[in-house]
Amino acid sequence: MPYTLHYHPRVAEDDLPGIPANLRRRLARSIESRLTTGPARYGTPLKGSLRGYWKLRVGDYRVVFKIVGSEVWILAILHRKAVYEVVTTRPGWRP
Repeated sequence: MPYTLHYHPRVAEDDLPGIPANLRRRLARSIESRLTTGPARYGTPLKGSLRGYWKLRVGDYRVVFKIVGSEVWILAILHRKAVYEVVTTRPGWRP
């Protein structure tokens, strides 16, 4: 079952400009190949206050997303040190 990707507006504005170009390409390939085909298979569920969200690990970067039916809502793409703090400021977003 193919999944449709929806990105939080702040991903393009805040997250991606700080990531080197070679890593952006690697992230894009991983997102397109994994999250559009089987997000639950490739992702890991998060715990605690982020229950209901998932993460995709790509090197030192994390893609935090939520699976809603046949859609994947991507909330953040950031370095592992900062991603979870930022995600908590973006709850309740709907595409």
